[in-house]
Amino acid sequence: MTISYYKETLLETAKKLAAPGKGILAVDESTPTCGKRLASINVENTEENRQAYRGMLFTTPGLGQYISGAILFTETLFQNHADGDTMVEKLNKQGIVPGIKVDTGLKPLAGALGHETYCSGLDGLTARAADYYEAGARFAKWRAVLQITADGPSDLAIQENAWGLARYARSVQEAGLVPIIEPEILMDGDHDIDRTAAVQEKVIKAVYRACEVNGVLLEGTLLKPSMTVPGAECKDEVTPQKVAEYTIRTLERSVPASVPGITFLSGGLSEEAASVYLNEMNRVDRKGKWNVSFSYGRALQHSALRGWAGKNLAEGQSFVLARAKANSEAAQGIYVPGSQPSSDEKLYVAGYTY
Repeated sequence: MTISYYKETLLETAKKLAAPGKGILAVDESTPTCGKRLASINVENTEENRQAYRGMLFTTPGLGQYISGAILFTETLFQNHADGDTMVEKLNKQGIVPGIKVDTGLKPLAGALGHETYCSGLDGLTARAADYYEAGARFAKWRAVLQITADGPSDLAIQENAWGLARYARSVQEAGLVPIIEPEILMDGDHDIDRTAAVQEKVIKAVYRACEVNGVLLEGTLLKPSMTVPGAECKDEVTPQKVAEYTIRTLERSVPASVPGITFLSGGLSEEAASVYLNEMNRVDRKGKWNVSFSYGRALQHSALRGWAGKNLAEGQSFVLARAKANSEAAQGIYVPGSQPSSDEKLYVAGYTY
């Protein structure tokens, strides 16, 4: 098929995902990463336990009031809930659009700096995306990763990752899936917020130049960037207001107006900080008309995982609903810090992988 065949579907899905006051639940952790999460609550990493945990999230009463989409790992897309329904059916019943992580991980980038990578998974992607569409997915995610160092990211790493994101976006659109474009700038390092902003602006501009060359339908995409924050080891103190101002300025300089929604990753921020920063962004005057919202993984699941602890369905669901509501309010600029149960524990992990 072609993009023109799926154009109306792409536009409709993107509009649903970028609905005001809603955001995306990222639950696309690989089996090993999910295992680390389960190990933190002394639960064995089995398919049955992964099914139970994700089923707990997807059947939370009222979740669809605040969550527009959920990014799944391949296992979950094709998995049944314990009651026999598919996980896709559980999400659809809540009005939540199912999505799918389609990249196959980071690989060393030859010719670049020693730590730099590219994201793999382009081979056969359109055919895989068609299978995912048939299984009920309506959007996709692909995570490219760049790191700020004294001499990086290199131009080669920026160009390669921008091109990969654009090729992915074009490929999945031809199978009817809305691409979430995720050029993550890791928090690793001691750089200041000005350095982050300069790199981020350069990277996002490169991504959209590549999208133009590849004929990506921008109105049928979403952007999932990092917030513009200093490196995790930077000694400078920055306020949520400064983060918001720098982030919005960076986006206004680099993101086309035709993109319907920007859904931030939390990138290792605590649950509370992720909500507070997003709230401030939606209180800043801005020229861009995009819906500015969230696509959080750890910042939506951290307390829920501990509340659930392998057996407490009600407590796990109460925590995920509270964080979803908090971030829904933040996406509207009306969140009152501390008004919902949350954790201030920083979730940053150096060199984080899924």
